[in-house]
Amino acid sequence: MNTARALTLILALVLPASACVNPNKQALATSESQVQLRSIQSRAFDTTDREKTLRTVIATLQDLGFVIDKADGALGTVSATKLSGYQMRMTVTVQLKGTTQTRVRANAQLGLEAVEAPLPYQQFFQSLEKAMFLTANMDD
Repeated sequence: MNTARALTLILALVLPASACVNPNKQALATSESQVQLRSIQSRAFDTTDREKTLRTVIATLQDLGFVIDKADGALGTVSATKLSGYQMRMTVTVQLKGTTQTRVRANAQLGLEAVEAPLPYQQFFQSLEKAMFLTANMDD
């Protein structure tokens, strides 16, 4: 009886401790996935002209079929919605990064769910990179 009771006591102490290990692993996995998601959502451009970058972001979103909901030059944000069989909302933030670059970060939502798939971000940034190149190389 004492052995069974001791085993029960040991299991009662060990099982909760082992259950605490899994949430830590999950938290680390979540942190890793968030870092990966941020890397998909962000690009740096070799320009410090935030206003021109914002205008290029707006034009790119419109070229991709988005309707601009709100643009705030002071905050450096643009929000747009795309309605084509589904409702995708994208919010893009433009910030200076150091003294030579501008960082553009896009966040997409499908309904109420955050988009974690890389394809919408890849499409947006491929189009934006082309537009930024053309804008930088156009004669004013």
